[in-house]
Amino acid sequence: MNMQRAAKKPLKPGHTLDVLLVELERECETVLKLLHQLDVVGLPVDQKEEILGELSAAITHLHEHTRGLDERVISDS
Repeated sequence: MNMQRAAKKPLKPGHTLDVLLVELERECETVLKLLHQLDVVGLPVDQKEEILGELSAAITHLHEHTRGLDERVISDS
């Protein structure tokens, strides 16, 4: 048994691939929005830190959200 595979969390039960992909799209949009906010010239340091904190949380969520998604896409295709 592959230990990496055993350590993965299963996808949320009852979630169809379409729902998972919509959720993924929304989180990707959030990441893009935050990246664009970082492009603002003259952004105060505290605001930049806040955006970076939100970006870190969004990236972590993306990482968790996509765990096993590749296998789900293959199995549903």
